[in-house]
Amino acid sequence: MLAEKLSVTHQLSEELSKISGKASFMPSSEIGKALQYLEEHGIPNNKQEEYKYCNTEAIIRKEFKSLNGKEIPASKDLKNRYYVGGAYNLYLVNGRFLEQQSEIPAKTMITSIEEVPGAELQKHLSAYAKSDGDAFAALNTAYADRGLFIKIEAGALIEKAIIVHHVYTTKDSFFFNARNLFVIEKNAQVRITEAFYPATGKNFLNNLTEVFTGEHAQVNHCQVQNAGNSFYGVDTLAVSQNRCSNYSHSVFTFSGALVRNNVAVALNEEFSECHLNGLTLSKNQQVVDHHTLVDHQKPNCQSNELYKGVADGRSMLTFNGQIFVEKDAQKTNAYQSSKNILLSDDATVNAKPELEIYANDVKCSHGTSTGKVDENALFYLKARGIGEESARKLLLHAFAHEVIGKVADHDTAAFVEILFENSLN
Repeated sequence: MLAEKLSVTHQLSEELSKISGKASFMPSSEIGKALQYLEEHGIPNNKQEEYKYCNTEAIIRKEFKSLNGKEIPASKDLKNRYYVGGAYNLYLVNGRFLEQQSEIPAKTMITSIEEVPGAELQKHLSAYAKSDGDAFAALNTAYADRGLFIKIEAGALIEKAIIVHHVYTTKDSFFFNARNLFVIEKNAQVRITEAFYPATGKNFLNNLTEVFTGEHAQVNHCQVQNAGNSFYGVDTLAVSQNRCSNYSHSVFTFSGALVRNNVAVALNEEFSECHLNGLTLSKNQQVVDHHTLVDHQKPNCQSNELYKGVADGRSMLTFNGQIFVEKDAQKTNAYQSSKNILLSDDATVNAKPELEIYANDVKCSHGTSTGKVDENALFYLKARGIGEESARKLLLHAFAHEVIGKVADHDTAAFVEILFENSLN
């Protein structure tokens, strides 16, 4: 049984070794731990609780038997196709940073992760995402050969948003591991939006981003996932927060055959605050998994989570949110909410909020609801002359607006509104 379980892992590792090799920027000790973890645990399947509704082993076995894909050179007109006025535009093609076509603001260091000085990497890399805690984090640690590094200097106020355009130009089956590191130093403020555009070929992106927020730093981080129906991906986000820092993350998922989002936030010092928001519109046979973990380690910290989903067709949407309150984390405020709408009798929503509390002076709550469009509200709108389809869309827009309204960058919010509207059609 063990040999059968590991067969997919061994095959995948051999294929990845051919096309990428080991990550030269990763510490050898981390690579060793990662490979050992993969050897012992393999790629997750639906027999593991955390991947119960997301059988990644079966998908890789079926869709990525041979990684014979190729990277196609990027066109030179990226700015004509992907550009946001009034923002700093960064371009990544197949996870590789194109510095010459990108706009880099002052008081920052933005480059390919392979070009980052070793001392900077040693301080942060693999400090927040453990290489021996999850198979895809381990896979990324062992084989990542590309990625983006963003450093915002202490005290810097980046007034315009930074837009990271993720463009994919591949052919056939392509599996790649991208490793990103965002360091926001003390008293810095920044808005970062990552936009994932439709892929040209069949891709599996194993993307891992570590975020460090220094004391009093303020970070608004948004991910817009719309990479197309031939895209498969696992996105891992590991965040470490220092004293009085504020980190807000919003993820919007509109397409992708398989999208798995792992978000882990550690509130390491007092008076830190995090906000996690998500909006998903799934359809056809799409599988979307959101897994969050908020670890309250110190007193006087606050976290808020709001995830909303609209499931249509035969899609499967999952939200699993975990909140840990450590014994020293007194005066914690932690709130979590998952709300979902089913547009089809064949769609499935799985919601599993979890609280684990070891402190006695806290305010924590969680709740979840799943149902169809409110028939009373629908009747009310129809009675006032609004057609049924328009009334239904109006109610869905109202449902989504609470999450979209939390986006700090107006251009990103407008972009999300358009994608949501298009996805409803």
